[in-house]
Amino acid sequence: MGQSLVQNYLHIVFATKHREKLIYPPYEDQLYAYLGMICKNQDCPVLAVGGYQDHIHILCRLSKNIALSDLIRELKTNSSKWMKARGDALQNFRWQNGFGAFSIDYRDVDPVIQYIKHQHQHHRKRDFRKELLDFFENYDLDYNEEYLWRD
Repeated sequence: MGQSLVQNYLHIVFATKHREKLIYPPYEDQLYAYLGMICKNQDCPVLAVGGYQDHIHILCRLSKNIALSDLIRELKTNSSKWMKARGDALQNFRWQNGFGAFSIDYRDVDPVIQYIKHQHQHHRKRDFRKELLDFFENYDLDYNEEYLWRD
């Protein structure tokens, strides 16, 4: 094939260090926009960014020119610095070490976008811990719970 064609949709999830509730207005929407800009700058078109007080969801198309780990590093490093610059209350803002990244079939893009957009309503009923365990079950992902909640 004379050309490289790639279409990898990824649902990326990561949390604040110790799951501290540090994502709130007025910075919440600005943080989502900033994360979207980082994805765009890495040639990873973003379809949705959202989350709740202690975690982020990003749906994007992974570029053929960047490794997933490099994209995550760019997202976390730059957004952490950006959040710390928002004020004294956020001086200790940090992301946890790990992340989840789940491949999404192109036919499931719209439902995932809706899921990300409705995080606040979703988390009235269940917390991040339950949400993450459900992801692992839905994606048939092997994990060791002993290490899951460490930062």
